[in-house]
Amino acid sequence: MSIQPPAQTEAASAPAHQDFIRQIVRDDLASGKHSAIHTRFPPEPNGYLHIGHAKAICLSFGIAREFNGWCNLRLDDTNPGKENPEFVAGIKEDVRWLGFDWHELRHASDYFEVFYRAACKLIEDGLAYVDDLDADAMREYRGTLTAPGRDSPWRGRSVAENLDLFQRMRAGEFADGSKTLRAKIDMAAGNINLRDPALYRIRQVPHQNTGDAWPIYPMYDIAHALSDAMEGITHSLCTLEFEDHRPLYDWCVDHVDLPNHPELWQSVVDAGLEAKPAKPRQIEFSRLNLSYCITSKRKLAQLVGEKRVDGWDDPRMNTLRGLRRRGFTPAGLRLFVERIGVSKQNSVIDYSVLEGCIREDLDATAPRRMAVLDPLRLVISNLPEGHSETLRFANHPKDESFGTREVPFSRELWIEREDFAEIPPKGFHRLRPDGEVRLRGVGIVRCDDVVKDAAGNVVALHCTLDPDSRQGLPGAERKVKGTLHWVSAPHAVATEVRLYERLFNVAAPENDEGGQDWLAHLNPDAKRVMQAWLEPAAAIASPEQRYQFERLGYFVADRVDHHAQAPVFNRIVTLRDTWARQAGH
Repeated sequence: MSIQPPAQTEAASAPAHQDFIRQIVRDDLASGKHSAIHTRFPPEPNGYLHIGHAKAICLSFGIAREFNGWCNLRLDDTNPGKENPEFVAGIKEDVRWLGFDWHELRHASDYFEVFYRAACKLIEDGLAYVDDLDADAMREYRGTLTAPGRDSPWRGRSVAENLDLFQRMRAGEFADGSKTLRAKIDMAAGNINLRDPALYRIRQVPHQNTGDAWPIYPMYDIAHALSDAMEGITHSLCTLEFEDHRPLYDWCVDHVDLPNHPELWQSVVDAGLEAKPAKPRQIEFSRLNLSYCITSKRKLAQLVGEKRVDGWDDPRMNTLRGLRRRGFTPAGLRLFVERIGVSKQNSVIDYSVLEGCIREDLDATAPRRMAVLDPLRLVISNLPEGHSETLRFANHPKDESFGTREVPFSRELWIEREDFAEIPPKGFHRLRPDGEVRLRGVGIVRCDDVVKDAAGNVVALHCTLDPDSRQGLPGAERKVKGTLHWVSAPHAVATEVRLYERLFNVAAPENDEGGQDWLAHLNPDAKRVMQAWLEPAAAIASPEQRYQFERLGYFVADRVDHHAQAPVFNRIVTLRDTWARQAGH
């Protein structure tokens, strides 16, 4: 799908974000270096996107949007065997869910012929050679950070021999790992990435996009650099771990020189794809490191494979699919990325910052409903048997545009069990024997009698409603300290509620000090399932409808399992940071 950049007026009205990348972009536009901005987001389709990718998405797509440019979505599919069309579809869905769309959808595999011809050019220019060293020997010859590398015994092969061998690699004559095409740069370079890095390896594995057409595949460094150059990317934004790779990135771009060698990319033109080769600039920024999270695709896949979670979209997972199913909002995630900013300094962001951004968005956008998770029966004794009436409640206390809803009220209600205490602790402002509270939207009740079962458990409270305290009457202004939410017992709808917490119970689960396995830090209470009771207006929610259940937190109708006949709600976040309270903050 191809879309045009936003209108100038739209971009001009957006708030001006300040960070070093945007300043580079502003300077490049002001100097005339670029007349338009073109970025890209290049995930590998070997897993689903996670919270770390949200920062990269918001930055690359966001800058393109702010400066009336374009952003491509490019699937970096150069590693066959680990990539899957399922992940391709998931990536596209997640990017759109986060609120962005792309100028063009590209695959690195669109340029396989370009990469191959570029490699042949490097060989012909004396800048690449075919090496017979295996991977272990290559590492040994590479040297260390303090010692230079050694030339491969095959570094001196002639151009003709190298070209012949590489063409035969392309024809599938050699076994996996038996030969590698390497750049001829400098085995004594201080940057180890420049010590004759691998450009192509043999992998006779079917590719998810090109099938069996290619028995050789480009390495990331050359594929990434030439893909950017091929698409006319002006600012190639990536995380700090690629900073040491930037000299190799520039080497590939400069020595292949796509703009001046159109014969290298004729295949792209023939395929009907837009081709506007240029010299890109790579710019690095700090990745998103979030406490209580892991962002290793391998470890995320392990959690799924070992069934420690219920799939890639498990609400405990920090994949974008998991966060979506948990009920996190795209706007909340975008706010989070904006709030943490862009820098060159690696740091760990506390998970509470993310939760705070989600709460902030939900407070403004989530209608209110009433639900009871742990019910205790409350009987209003001075109302007649079978009493039932309909009350009108605002859907949002701060925004009249949300309108109102009808809520049934009856003689028998459910309240939260924790809202009653026979022997209340100090500061307890809820219901107690002979005490009074206000029932939300109803009036003031007094607890007259506590009913217990044979085991001594409280099973019901008998209360008296002060009729003069009903809404609209003069007594409604009488002050009591506690206000309780409730659900009419005869009208309540049973629902499954899933209470989610952070998947790990330590801030740095990947810290292996002391030899402890990261799996040992899994939080056994990260998911709790219970039956709860809802007011009818909550039960009819559509999947992914979000509510604030008053006094309980923010909840979402599960996008997979929820049905009006069998409601299922996930807790998104609590109303406050309960983890901070637990830690004594």
